[in-house]
Amino acid sequence: MTEAMHVKIAHDIRERVRIGELAVGAPLPSESQLCGQWKSSRGPVRQALATLRAEGVITGGAGKPPVVCSTAVGQSFDTLLSYSAWAGSIGRVPGQRTLELSLRPADEADAANLNIDKGRPVVRVLRLRYLDGEPAMLERGTFVEHVGRLLFDFDCDSGSMWAYLQSRGVRLATASHVIDAVGADPVDATHLGVAQGSPLLRQQRSTRAADGELVEFHDDRYLPDIVSFTLDNNLDVRSTLVRNAKP
Repeated sequence: MTEAMHVKIAHDIRERVRIGELAVGAPLPSESQLCGQWKSSRGPVRQALATLRAEGVITGGAGKPPVVCSTAVGQSFDTLLSYSAWAGSIGRVPGQRTLELSLRPADEADAANLNIDKGRPVVRVLRLRYLDGEPAMLERGTFVEHVGRLLFDFDCDSGSMWAYLQSRGVRLATASHVIDAVGADPVDATHLGVAQGSPLLRQQRSTRAADGELVEFHDDRYLPDIVSFTLDNNLDVRSTLVRNAKP
């Protein structure tokens, strides 16, 4: 299926922001200029600009010209579960380097996070995640044993653990997320190349299988100039969706 025009326009503007062609504070081309560049009507141009405003890339509207306000990269709620899927969806190249894959007894934090007894075996994964070859996030994952053991047959440097687990029959059904800010600990500092105590954005995720069992807990720490998070509230439903913003 041919990619919609507004998607192409939004992606092009994101890329121009990313490479510095459009710096923070710089005005965007006018709607008429964008229409001429893309040989498009105003509808797709306005839809692309609305998308970028929602993501936090640009500001303006209601008579004010759009201006670049962020260079970080956005991530939708639907792809919060998979870093690789998110990066690919915005035309960026994901990457990863596995720093640890081990079978260990659960400590008190693991037991609480996975609702298991302390001392039960769990599988721990530590990976440095890249975006276009640059460090972007440090991923800490803890899995219940029967799920995590599958990862010993997987090259964790090759891509999405989620996609692999689902291909092996793990039915991942629901996830809850907590977003906060933390100071970089020594492990974060070493692998993300920041000073200890530097602010990082953290996403903690608890994931349940289709039968309701808690099967994994993630603690992912992002460089704040790469990703930010916003909340979109739908007043017609009771749930609140978590979104990452800023391409």
